[in-house]
Amino acid sequence: MKHRVASLRLPMPAQEVLLALFITVMQVQGTMVRNAGEVVQRPLTDLGNLGYVLLIVSGLAVAVRRRWPVPVFLTTALASLAYYTLDFPDGPGWLGLFVALYTVAAYGDGRRSLVFAGVGTSVLAACWLVAAADIEPSAAIGWVYFRIGASVMSVALGESVRSRQVIAADAQKRAELAERTREEEARARVDAERLRIAREVHDTVAHAIAIINVQSGVTAHVLDKRPDVAREALRAIEQTSSRALREMRAILGVLRDDDGDDGERVPYPGLGQIDELTAKAREAGLDVEVEEGVPGAPLPSAVGGAAYRIVQESITNVVRHVGPTRVTVALNPGIESLEIRVTDEGRRAVPGQRPRGPVRPGRGIAGMRERCQLLGGELDAGPTPDGGFEVRARLPLAPTGPSL
Repeated sequence: MKHRVASLRLPMPAQEVLLALFITVMQVQGTMVRNAGEVVQRPLTDLGNLGYVLLIVSGLAVAVRRRWPVPVFLTTALASLAYYTLDFPDGPGWLGLFVALYTVAAYGDGRRSLVFAGVGTSVLAACWLVAAADIEPSAAIGWVYFRIGASVMSVALGESVRSRQVIAADAQKRAELAERTREEEARARVDAERLRIAREVHDTVAHAIAIINVQSGVTAHVLDKRPDVAREALRAIEQTSSRALREMRAILGVLRDDDGDDGERVPYPGLGQIDELTAKAREAGLDVEVEEGVPGAPLPSAVGGAAYRIVQESITNVVRHVGPTRVTVALNPGIESLEIRVTDEGRRAVPGQRPRGPVRPGRGIAGMRERCQLLGGELDAGPTPDGGFEVRARLPLAPTGPSL
C-alpha cells in the first residue's frame, strides 16, 4: 500500500507549482471577495492593475522557494511593502510572504537564517505600522497586528521543523556510528580470537614437531643396532602426534557449530600438565628439573594456560636449537604474580654427534611476550653468562590487560 501511495505522489517541482498556483488564486480571489461591494481607497486596477500584479508575483514566487528561499522572501516582502504602502485593499495577500518566511527558517542553517528572518519581519512590521498610521476605520489596524503575529509564527514553525530535522539527522548519525562501532568491535573480537587460535596452533604444532624430529632422528640412528630403543622412539612419536592432534581438535573446536566429538577433546592446558610436558621433553633427550612452589590460592585459568604455553615454547626452543642439555623450570607463585624461569645450560659436546646447522628463527619469543602482555605481564629472554639461555616471565594473578 505504501508503494502504491508513493507511486501516485507528484514530483516535488510539480507540488511546488501547484502550491504557488493555489496561493496566487487565494490571494487574488480572497482579496476580491473580501472587498466586494465596499468602497476602497485604491482598487486593484489602479496604476495599470498594479495590485493584481503584486498579488500574482508574490504568489507565483513560491514555486521556487526551496531552490532560492532568500530571493523568494525578498520578492514577497517587497511586493507586500509596495502593496500596503500604496493603500491597496487588505485581504489574504500575505499568504506567499508567510510561506516564504517559513521556508527561510525551515531550510536555513539555524542562527543566520533566524537572524535574517527576524530582521526581515521587524522591517516589515515597522513599514506596515507606518503605512497604517491613518487607516480608516481604526479597527482595521487589527489586520496589521495579525500580519505581524502570523509572520512571527511562520518563522517559529519553520525553525521548529528545521530543529526536528536536525535532531532526526543527528539521531541517524549516532545510530550509524553505533552500528559501525559494534561492527568494529565484532571484527576486533574475531581478529583477537584468530590471533589466539593461531598462537595456540603454533605452540602445539611447534612443540610436537620438535619432539617428533628428535625421536625420528634417534630412530634412524639406532634402528639396526638397537631395535628396542627405536621401538620406544616410535612409540614416543605416536604418543606425541596423538596428543598434538587432540590439542588441535580442542583448539579448533570453537570454529565448529556442532557439539559432537566432545569426548575426544582434551582440557585446556595448564600447569597441571607440566609434568606430562617435561616427561615428553625427557624422552627427547633433555634433562629437565622442575622447581615448583605451592600457590597460596588457585591460579586463574588464563594465567595457568599462559604459563603452560611459555614453558612449552621455551622447551621447544631448547629441543630445536640446543639439543640434549640440562633445563631448569622454576615456577614461583606469589601473592600478586607468578614468576616463571626456564634456563638451559647450552649445547653439550656429544662424541660422534654432528653439530646442528643454523636454525631459521621463528616467532616463539615474540609469541610468549604477546601472551604476557595480554595479561599485563612482562617477559625477558636472553643468553646467560655460562653459555646457556634463560626465559623469565612475570604474570599477574589478577590480569590487567595489555600493558601500554
